[in-house]
This record gives sequence, C-alpha cells and structure tokens, in this order.
Amino acid sequence: MAWHQLSVVTDERTAPELSDFFSELGAVSVTYSDAEDEPVYEPAIDQTQIWSNTRVTALFELDADPDVLQTLVINQFIGQPLRQWVAEVIQDQAWERAWMEHFKPMQFAGRLWVCPTGQEVYEEGQVCMTLDPGLAFGTGTHPTTALCLEWLAGQDLQHKVMIDYGCGSGILAVAALLMGAEHAHGVDIDPQALTATEYNAEKNRVLDRISYYLPEQFSLAGADIVVANILAKPLIELSAVIAALVKPGGCLILSGILNEQAQAVAEAYRAQGLNVEEPVSQEDWCRLDAGKPA
Repeated sequence: MAWHQLSVVTDERTAPELSDFFSELGAVSVTYSDAEDEPVYEPAIDQTQIWSNTRVTALFELDADPDVLQTLVINQFIGQPLRQWVAEVIQDQAWERAWMEHFKPMQFAGRLWVCPTGQEVYEEGQVCMTLDPGLAFGTGTHPTTALCLEWLAGQDLQHKVMIDYGCGSGILAVAALLMGAEHAHGVDIDPQALTATEYNAEKNRVLDRISYYLPEQFSLAGADIVVANILAKPLIELSAVIAALVKPGGCLILSGILNEQAQAVAEAYRAQGLNVEEPVSQEDWCRLDAGKPA
C-alpha cells in the first residue's frame, strides 16, 4: 500500500497547532523531526520535544489530494511560518524486517550472545538470548544497553535477585536470568515495555522467574543488583528511590548517561550513601558502577 506524505517546516509555537490541523484533515499519522541540527536532551516524561525549526510530517491515504491539503493549511495558518513544503508518495515497508537486516548476533564479555531469531549462537560455555526488534527500546546495539550487558555478563549472578529499573524490552532482566539470576523484577512507566518484557521472557523460557510492574505498583526493596538504564535527568531526580532498592552490600549499575553528565549523576548517588566508581565509557555514553556499604 502507498501513502501521500506531506511535510512542512514551521516554528515550535505553530507545530502543535499544525499537527492537530493535519489530523482534522484526515492524517493517519503526524510526526515531528528536527529541521536543522539542534541537539536536544531529555524532555520531561510527559512532554513531546519541539525544535525551534520543526518539520511536521503527515501521512494520508492515496485518495487525498496533496495540493488541496496544502492550500487548506496555508489558508488556515495565514501569517505563520510555513516553508520547505515536500509532497511525495511513499510505499509501505516491512520496517521490522528491514531493521532486522542490520541486527546481527552480538557477544558481551566473551560469554553472552544476543541474537535475532534464526541467528542464534549455541556454543559450549556460552549463553544465548534471542531478541527481536519490537515495541520497546533495548536490543543491545546502543552503547547504553551494551555497557550494562557487558557488566552483567562478567558477573556471577547465581542466586541473585535483580531489579531492572526502566526495563524497556526487558533485555537486561532476561539476560540476567539466562546467566543464572534467581529472579528479576522489571519496572517501566510504559505499559508497552511491560508487554515487550513479558514477550521476551517467554521467548527465552524465563517467564516463571520474572515479574514486571508500573512504578506505582512496585514496592520491593533489597535487591542484590539494581540496573537503571534510563537518562541522566531522571536518574538524578529518582536517586533516592533507586538507591533505596539496593540492599546493603548490593550493586547498582547506572547507564543512559552522556560522558559530560557522569559527575552530576555520581554526586547524586554519593549523596545517597553509595560508593560510585569512575565511569566506564563507550562512544559518547558511560556507565556508573556503585555499591551500597554492607
């Protein structure tokens, strides 16, 4: 199936109004993207990021007329900035399959493999996790996730209880279970993340050893290992909550942190009584390893 795609660049004030108007005109989807090269970091959880110059892109069914749509928008937004109009017909793609072409087996700490379906690696002394792109973030390709997997794969996890705070796809919790953890708890604000976690746990036959919750449903404290792979701002804001999840003598692993943010995050957790080590970096990102005194 093909679609009409119509896009235009506007300012941050007009973009939300334009998005709503595209929807009123029958758009099946509307998205925002950066029209220039303006870096942005960590909008609030309940906010949609708008750039100073935002490209608003709307998708319409083929019976729509792009010329008529453009005229209606121009008449509706007289005097407001609208530039760089682009109208094109795009074809449907099997996006997940296209992404899979670039997702290959990855090994961590010489022990753990994360593989797409059909490309599993089964070797003596190795642990293999099957994972496919899906509803939630987390396949091991991003440095923030890779840093956590590298740490987990280097640990003795036998008889350990683990909390994956901000579990996304559940990749870290499932990996820990495959490497011998006794039980894992996944926590995420996104219900789709919990669905993805359940799916991946079942796919890897560890569903009986994992629990998953929205934050308001979760009350467990005292885990041997807590991993929080989110972003620096929520890590700092939630430092008291996350630190309290670690039992005395336990480990805390923090990721989703840009190198220049490491000091601020480390200070927040030292203020909670944890011993924070020097950051471990990969590309622009880093991981902080911390321990709670026994």
